[in-house]
Formats: sequence, structure tokens, C-alpha cells
Amino acid sequence: MRFPYGLANFERIREERLYYIDRTDRIRLVEESGDQLLLLRPRRFGKSLWLSTLENYYDIARADRFAALFGDLAIGQNPTSNCNRYFTMRWDFSLVEPFGDAGSIRGSLHRHINSCIAEFALRYRDRLTQPIERHEDALQSFHSLLAVLRHSAHKLYLFIDEYDNFANEVLVSHQRGEQRYDELVGGEGAIKSLFKAIKAAAGSGALERVFITGVTPVVMADITS
Repeated sequence: MRFPYGLANFERIREERLYYIDRTDRIRLVEESGDQLLLLRPRRFGKSLWLSTLENYYDIARADRFAALFGDLAIGQNPTSNCNRYFTMRWDFSLVEPFGDAGSIRGSLHRHINSCIAEFALRYRDRLTQPIERHEDALQSFHSLLAVLRHSAHKLYLFIDEYDNFANEVLVSHQRGEQRYDELVGGEGAIKSLFKAIKAAAGSGALERVFITGVTPVVMADITS
């Protein structure tokens, strides 16, 4: 019996036949719970693996692998109508560098989002009717992506892993931690601006579902009313 220690890639776990406890019956419950969800749990709780599971389940580009990945699992025996229905995109904020001033952190955040958008454009190039314009400002790139998807038959499911990771690292830093944190979550700070854009996109018709994981509600509370 091979255990997937430290591995949060659902596809690889299934392909390599590593030990997997089937909790896919919860997919239906999650789907029925709402379109924009925030899952807060302690570290090493399995959040990233669950997010990877959802990403594989909903991705239209993985439809031909559904039987191989989910066929013998609970959700494979009784899938929902949204199975393999969406374009999916995943942002992992644990990869955003929490160093430097607020401008440097904003730059790292925008570079990460832009790299995810570039990967998205490559993965779905045969399904997109128009090119996605990419800008140094990742929010403009995101708006371009949404504009393209409005002309598509499929909507976007956005996954954000460790949404509060780099913000928490900034907050506990000894180098102007609280000041830099306030610059990120207040006013037109990088984090607040990003989630304002996501909220607006959720009402635009192109972004249909959002699933976010994190450790605490602190950052979300600080950027919302």
C-alpha cells in the first residue's frame, strides 16, 4: 500500500494508484452549497487535494479522462450535471513572494496570475474563439480572459488555493509587517483590488463559480464589509 505523503495532485494519485480515501460524494454537497465558497481549515488538512479533486472533476478538458479518474469512485457512479462542464483556472497564492514593499508584492501577485492566464490560454487554445490579451496589470489580463469567455459556450470555475498565505506571511513579518499588510488589504491595495475584480466578474456571466481555500477568515474580513 503506497501512501501519497505530501502529494496534493488528485490526477497523479489516481494514475499511480496511490492510497486514496473516497470522499467524492461530498462534491454534490459542495455544489449545492453555493457558487462562491470559502473553505477555511488548518494547514495539512487536505484543502489543496480537495481543490485538485474539484478541478479534475469540473474541467471540460479532462472529460475524456473522467472514467479513468472517477469511474470507480462515488461521484463517478452518480455524477452531477455540472461534471466536466467548465473552463477551470487555479491560482496558488502560496507561490506569491511576501517580500519587499507593497509594490513588490503586488508585482509578484500579478506575475503569478498572468502566468496562470498564459497556461489557461495554452490549455484551451482549441476551444477559445479569440486570443486573450495579456498585460502587465494582471487584472486587465483577467478582464480580457472574461471578455473572451463571454463568447464561449462554457463558463469559468476559478479555484484559489491558500488565498491568505502571502498576506499572513506579511502580517507576522518583523519588517513593517502590519503596515505592509494594511497597504495590501486597504484602499486600493493589491488583495482588495483583486477580490473586488472577482466579485464584479461573478456577476458578469463569464465567471460562474469560485472555490477558495485558506487558513483563517482574517484577510477576507479585512477586505470586505
